[in-house]
Amino acid sequence: MAMRHRARSTPSSPLTPSSTMRAKKIFGFSVSLVLINLASIMERADETLLPAVYKEVSAAFKVAFWRAVNGLGLAIVIPALQSFIADSYKDGTRGAGFGLLSLIGAVGGIGGSILATIMAGNDYWGLPGWRIAFIMVAIVSLIIGILVYLYATDPRKIPGNHLLDDDDYERLHLTSKDVLPPPSIWRDSLVATRSVMKVRTFQIIVLQGIIGSLPWTAVVFFTMWFELIGFDNSSSAALNSLFAIGCASGAFLGGVIADRLSRHYPDSARVMCAQFSAFMGIPFSWILLTVIPQSVDYWYAYAVTLFFMGITISWCATSANNPMFAEVVPPKHRTMIYAFDRAFEGSFASLAAPAVGLVTEKIYGYDSKTVNLANGSAEGAYALSRGLLTMMIVPFGVCVLFYSPLYLVFKHDRENAKLSSFKNQEVV
Repeated sequence: MAMRHRARSTPSSPLTPSSTMRAKKIFGFSVSLVLINLASIMERADETLLPAVYKEVSAAFKVAFWRAVNGLGLAIVIPALQSFIADSYKDGTRGAGFGLLSLIGAVGGIGGSILATIMAGNDYWGLPGWRIAFIMVAIVSLIIGILVYLYATDPRKIPGNHLLDDDDYERLHLTSKDVLPPPSIWRDSLVATRSVMKVRTFQIIVLQGIIGSLPWTAVVFFTMWFELIGFDNSSSAALNSLFAIGCASGAFLGGVIADRLSRHYPDSARVMCAQFSAFMGIPFSWILLTVIPQSVDYWYAYAVTLFFMGITISWCATSANNPMFAEVVPPKHRTMIYAFDRAFEGSFASLAAPAVGLVTEKIYGYDSKTVNLANGSAEGAYALSRGLLTMMIVPFGVCVLFYSPLYLVFKHDRENAKLSSFKNQEVV
């Protein structure tokens, strides 16, 4: 069967992928991508609102219930955003696309936290400030949602979309042309689910992601650890902000580096970048938690270490996981594979925080009854640091090992995705 091919065009700048799209633009940027990144900002802002106002909200059941409902919405939005980015960039530039999404989203996370913190202690028009913060985010999110519905364009539906390279075009062309609608959407979804679950690359990345989520969940204890050392709230917040800025910058940097290397080593570059990032978590965790003296006199040492730690350990998702997912399944299944990844990793990540507590208390003797966060505690800081060290170094090391099989299976799965699409076209 004759297959339609396209000449490979010169890769566009990773920051302006819309320059070749036949879609509406604003100041040279795709309106669709601008709106999607704005949606990412609001998603991250929404996630950080509640933690920033825990003191004011307390343990109200209504708040917990509606935040759970809100979580269902986020569970739908996030895979859709990732799938849109995957469809908007070529195989060799997706790392930069996902990195930019993460970097811009971090702005929303920081902004949401600052907004809620500033407004929480005041009343506006007779309402508590934290309620106004939630209302503001909800209104802006609604406006962006309407704009996405009206103006955003699915990249796969744009005629002559040059963002698709040869491999992408074949995957899309072979799975969309002359394909009859499925007799049952549920049956089609079940078949798609089975096909995604059988992809070895997906299995390996999800497995390492389950382990790799442990250190990132342990990071939430950093604030508590800083306070046990003796840092005040502003100093602790500044350290956390530097770490967040480093992670946001590192996510984009890792994506760009992986894109450049993948042009020369398409089957192994992304895996190498992910392993490098996971490995760097080991020495930085060791330096942060054991080498630097646990004293308020070493704030600058903590600041520098946290910043560079964030830059180096945040590559995995943008340099490897998300771009590789896009290459091992047909375009129509991309949202599904991102949703499965988030479901599996998020479910198991929720177990990490209790695990840190158990290790800290049972093995290293941390006693919450004798610790006073207001005055600090050298013994408590030491015990917590050792618990964090265990829950960070071991998972980082395991992640490095779990990525290794991808050197063998990634190329095979990528070719299988194209072959499967071709067979489906032959049947039709």
